[in-house]
Amino acid sequence: MQVGVAYSAVGQQIWMTIEVPDESTVRQAIDRSGILRSFPTIDLQTQKVGIFGRLVKLDTTLRPGDRVEIYRAITCDPQTVPRRDGDGDDDE
Repeated sequence: MQVGVAYSAVGQQIWMTIEVPDESTVRQAIDRSGILRSFPTIDLQTQKVGIFGRLVKLDTTLRPGDRVEIYRAITCDPQTVPRRDGDGDDDE
C-alpha cells in the first residue's frame, strides 16, 4: 500500500510517497522511507509523530493513503513572542 512520509526542517521540507506492506506501522514506514538517514537529527524517542495532523504512537498501524508526519520541537518560547492582533499591522 502507498503512504506518505513528511518532515520539515528549518529551510527544508520533504514529502515522499512510499510503498509499504499491508499492516505496516508508523515506525516501519519511517524506517523504510530513509528519512532518518537524510535527517540524522530526528530523534523518534523525543519527537512526536502523527497521521494527518493527529498525534499517534510509533506502533500505530497504517491505512492506505495515510500521511505520516514527524514533528519538530518548538524552537521559540511562546511567552516571549509578541502577539499579532490579526490586522497584518505589527504596530501596537
